[in-house]
Amino acid sequence: MTTRALITGATAGLGLEFARQLAARGADLVIVARDEARLARVAAELHAEHGSTVEVLPADLHTPEGVAAVDARVAATEAPVDLLINNAGYGIGGDLAATDPEDEQKHLAIHVAVPLRLTQTAVKRMLVTGGGRIAIVSSVAAFTPRGTYGAAKAWGVSFARWANLSYGPRGVTVTAIAPGFVRTEFHERMGVDVSGIPEALWLDAPTVVRQSLRAIDRGRSVVIPTVRWRIIAALARILPDRLSAAGQFRSR
Repeated sequence: MTTRALITGATAGLGLEFARQLAARGADLVIVARDEARLARVAAELHAEHGSTVEVLPADLHTPEGVAAVDARVAATEAPVDLLINNAGYGIGGDLAATDPEDEQKHLAIHVAVPLRLTQTAVKRMLVTGGGRIAIVSSVAAFTPRGTYGAAKAWGVSFARWANLSYGPRGVTVTAIAPGFVRTEFHERMGVDVSGIPEALWLDAPTVVRQSLRAIDRGRSVVIPTVRWRIIAALARILPDRLSAAGQFRSR
């Protein structure tokens, strides 16, 4: 059972839902995001509703200082974290020939470099202090040709499969979470038109998180929430690239 979870990007979307469901389970939390005021509001709400101890850690994961602060908390042996959820992230759209190189580097870092560093630190500490669980929020886009976002998310799936195989027998499991379309702020912040996506393809955050936590508890390497999205992901692996890439988002 999780005693204390650290969640990046914990004030919105899946990160906030992870915080809610883990607090409801009785876990204490360390919540990470850039907006300190929003963190404080979330912490107060979770404590009032569930009685959990909620530690607030404001950090901008686009900065070396922010990453170092979170990394140090993951490494701490006092009030240790036994579940790390690498959730922080966002989408980037557009033609690679037209996007800003700095934006692309930041996007790659938030999805690959940051979870790699935090996971490495967590693995080292957890192997010494009795085990733990690590999750990386990926996407079904990992299985399709969908630009630099899909490529970055594919790293999380591949990495989790290897890391879970390597460290699971030693008490540290790593799970990649690969949901389909989820009703959160994600697409609005990305600035894409989702009006053409059929209602049947949308998932709600509570369902995604509930199924993800079940997979994390079981130590699975990859979870694709809901049967319909597992079928879609399976088809994406065998369809020609031209077909699996169909339906790319359009900028608003």
